Amino acid sequence: MRIRRILAAVIATAALAGLGLTGVATATAQGAPSVVTPSECRQGGGMADLADNLCKGGTHDGEQVD
Repeated sequence: MRIRRILAAVIATAALAGLGLTGVATATAQGAPSVVTPSECRQGGGMADLADNLCKGGTHDGEQVD
């Protein structure tokens, strides 16, 4: 019975640690600016402004166009 409790605690700790690492990875990925192609910008409903190198409108609004 004691082993089951210890095993359950170890599994719960590992699961919570895994969630914490996932959150850190997600926060890092969101902080990096993304770059889209003019085609991806248009497919997302926006318009590529090549003078400013930005996608304006749509799902990629404000992202850099490469």
